Amino acid sequence: MTSKSVDREAPPQGVLVIHPERDGRDSSRSAEARLEEAIGLSLALDLETRDAIIVPLRKRTPATLFGSGKVLEIAALCESLEADVVVVDDALTPVQQRNLEKAWQVKVIDRTGLILEIFARRARTREGRLQVELARLSYEKSRLVRTWTHLERQRGGFGVMGGPGETQIETDRRLLAEKIGKLKKELVEVRRTRNLQRGARQRHPFPSVALVGYTNAGKSTLFNRLTNADVVAQDMLFATLDPTLRMLDLPDGRPAILSDTVGFISDLPHELVESFRATLEEVKEADVILHVRDIATAESAAQAQDVRTVLERLGITVADRNVIEVWNKADLVDEELRDDLAGDARRQKPPAVLLSAVTGDGCEALLGTIAALVDDAEPVEIQTTEGAAIAWLYRNGRVMGRHDDDHGGVRLSVRLSPQALGQFEQLFPKAELRY
Repeated sequence: MTSKSVDREAPPQGVLVIHPERDGRDSSRSAEARLEEAIGLSLALDLETRDAIIVPLRKRTPATLFGSGKVLEIAALCESLEADVVVVDDALTPVQQRNLEKAWQVKVIDRTGLILEIFARRARTREGRLQVELARLSYEKSRLVRTWTHLERQRGGFGVMGGPGETQIETDRRLLAEKIGKLKKELVEVRRTRNLQRGARQRHPFPSVALVGYTNAGKSTLFNRLTNADVVAQDMLFATLDPTLRMLDLPDGRPAILSDTVGFISDLPHELVESFRATLEEVKEADVILHVRDIATAESAAQAQDVRTVLERLGITVADRNVIEVWNKADLVDEELRDDLAGDARRQKPPAVLLSAVTGDGCEALLGTIAALVDDAEPVEIQTTEGAAIAWLYRNGRVMGRHDDDHGGVRLSVRLSPQALGQFEQLFPKAELRY
């Protein structure tokens, strides 16, 4: 029984990772860092990296991206490595992808296709799977090939005459259009349900806090630390995709709703941004956005700019929102540099919070910063003798002070959001309020 199961286990596919270094590309990130990220993306698909190279690219060749000499050189390298897949860390046109596969005799995936494959594997909820499938089909629509199910090497039609003719291309186009239309209809219903759920949450007087950040910045680890949840947190790009919401206890007992969203990455495919727009509505509706940064990497500043770029594509202007920069992974920085970073965090406007989600150092300071932002309303003096009203205020507001009189009455100084204050007045009309 054991030997048979071992026989059925497919060996890992060997991959050659290529980063084309184009002239004029964003110089804020080194070619070596980009190559390392591409290797990490390949690892997320359980591909075995046989080799990884940087290829200087002075100009893009329309047919193959690379020049003819470099194409032949890479073909020989693929053969010597016995590679099954070549990952090109750039966007390839359908023609370039097809021509490179013919020249190298291996499966070729560009950066967009690679990220889409990872998302397809990681999505767990029905909405997530629908969004990923829609993004993949939109990507494949221009290619008119059957590659959205596996990393198989064979592509194109299946006619006995040796190639897809006009009839097959039209059939492919029609099938893709029908499936895209069906997925869009299903997503409309799923999004309607999500909007109803969001509306129900907004009727409760809880502030909302959303985590955003570059993939592998430690968002899920911080989410688990703050909420005592058990969301999957691995040292891997895109370890989690589906958004998760949990209650968060702020100082003085006031709760908030914390949401963990999908991680961002440089050159995030347009198809994914559009497909995940509904999921990322959690960020647009949040009272506070926590921008989690991996402060231990030299690419931290460049990654932070990539996150801001994606947020702007979603219509979120960071300067107009309550955003707290969370400088995570302080435990991976040596002590001297950590002191310098702490000073930089305090001097930043608005100040950042330096912490370690793994050890918990700095998390209390973060909670205090969040509480200060969501409690920007002036305290309200409330006099009541109803125990239910007092308990409600402790659950849904931030109690700043309390005085018990000799007649069983209680006077509380409470910070409440306008929505919470209106709800309290409806629930407990006998309470006396002084603004």
